[in-house]
Amino acid sequence: MTEIWTLIESRRLSVAGLLDDLSPAEWEKPSLCPGWTVRDVAAHLTLQQMGLRDALPVLTHWKGSMHRTIADAARRRSAELTTAQIAADIRDTAARRRRNLGVTPLETLTDLLVHEQDMAIPLGREVPMPPEAAALSCKRVLTMRMPPPQPSMRRTAGLRLVATDIDWSHGTGPEVAGPMAALLLITTGRTVALPRLSGPGMAALTARFEAAGG
Repeated sequence: MTEIWTLIESRRLSVAGLLDDLSPAEWEKPSLCPGWTVRDVAAHLTLQQMGLRDALPVLTHWKGSMHRTIADAARRRSAELTTAQIAADIRDTAARRRRNLGVTPLETLTDLLVHEQDMAIPLGREVPMPPEAAALSCKRVLTMRMPPPQPSMRRTAGLRLVATDIDWSHGTGPEVAGPMAALLLITTGRTVALPRLSGPGMAALTARFEAAGG
């Protein structure tokens, strides 16, 4: 657990550093999250440490599903803070060992790893993702059982995922190989990582994403 919190602190500082360097136009660019700007994603990352008292106001703006409610909370947070305040909040709380109600530190780490790329990739910024951290998150994503079934588990079922930059693999079947960061992005639904992967299982993996509409 200490290792995970150390990784969380490191990624928060990395995200803050990325945000410090953005122009006003870059803050408003679309991210990899459909309908979310870079600013929305960054604002979402300021909402990683909510206890019950913090979560109740969010739930009073219920939008019919958790996904839409989270998106609404991110946009409202984005409107409340300046870009400088968003970056400062993430940096100032980097070492705080709190997490949102109902999640583990691994979900917090995954959120940071993936959302950092959701912002960096569309901006053409290369931000390295530590493969060891990506491996921890990818295993968590692929083995979660609540709420079932996870789309990532369905799309990678019957395939063997193999990292090329770290000793890591998951599943059985035709192989899909690539950098650990690309495997994490694929398992969390980011098709932008498909060109970084290869192997006999690629046809099946690509077809599943196409069937799902992305």
